[in-house]
Amino acid sequence: MNTLTDWQGLPKVLLHEHLDGGLRPQTLLELCTAQGIPLPAPDAPALAAWMQANADSGSLVRYLQGFALTVNAIATLDACERVAFEAAEDARLDGCVLAEFRMAPLLLEPFGLAPEAVIEAVCAGLARSSLESGLIVCAMRTDSAESSLRAARIAGGYQGQGVVGFDLAGAEFGYPPGLHASALKLAGEAGLGLTCHAGEADAGIRVLEAAALGATRIGHGVNIMKAPSPTEGEAWLEEARRLGLHFEVCPSSNVHTGAAPSLAAHPILAMLRAGLSVSCSTDNRLMSGVTLSDEFRRLHEHLGLEADEASQLMLNAAKASFLPADSRERAGRAIASWRNALPGNYVNSL
Repeated sequence: MNTLTDWQGLPKVLLHEHLDGGLRPQTLLELCTAQGIPLPAPDAPALAAWMQANADSGSLVRYLQGFALTVNAIATLDACERVAFEAAEDARLDGCVLAEFRMAPLLLEPFGLAPEAVIEAVCAGLARSSLESGLIVCAMRTDSAESSLRAARIAGGYQGQGVVGFDLAGAEFGYPPGLHASALKLAGEAGLGLTCHAGEADAGIRVLEAAALGATRIGHGVNIMKAPSPTEGEAWLEEARRLGLHFEVCPSSNVHTGAAPSLAAHPILAMLRAGLSVSCSTDNRLMSGVTLSDEFRRLHEHLGLEADEASQLMLNAAKASFLPADSRERAGRAIASWRNALPGNYVNSL
């Protein structure tokens, strides 16, 4: 077995995957057909191709447009449970040993679903899989501060019952994290882990603003490598290292949204080698047409990612997970065991 091509064999930890962006194409087709939702393509392969073409636009705003269809499709409690279960199973079959999935339950309220019922359905779906997993509740940063505060209050009520974290998601530019400071504070006080999309479609300084509001993890954050000057850039990196911030980086998605020009020019390895805590995730498997194993394969092909670096990304993810300590430790041991078994000529120590 060549450990540099068998990426599925690497025990993986998935920290950043949106449930409404990770549906199986066949499931999306079936849910839309059952509810009479008009489709832009006639079958599952064509639907997947349409979603991926729409996402690969170089624009986060356009990338997010595909969610209008998927949110509509999952707007029943049975669909929420099904999609959650399938996401966990897909991750497990891809070699994941730990995973966190996220969604914004308030997005389904206009369809008549109570956000509490949505959370319970999603958590029930995740619990049906043998994969150890948890739910991160998102608030949409384009909504009002009152809306995000409500999302945080609801999420906090499910701490210890399947919900492990709270996030700000959605179109970033023009909506700094400080607009939702009260929601982040409330979620943190409820015992939830805090992550925040930042430094993807807006400046890298947003990463540190999110950290100042309590976030210990950053969704994407790649623009921390694009400071206005070398001096400021080193100051940003030093602060991120001092805080122990963890970056949930999603390379293919970053290319599709324009946050990175190409995989060959993606900064994930530069971030790792700069001493930041970084991991690799998928973001939206449907929109970007990827699995986590695919991401590692692509990083190997375009950036020269070595097996040892890949295992370091996953060890970082295990350590940063919001799941319980025993779950994190089990995942870490599985990754370390895989890493220790690597043939010597594949090990490239950091």
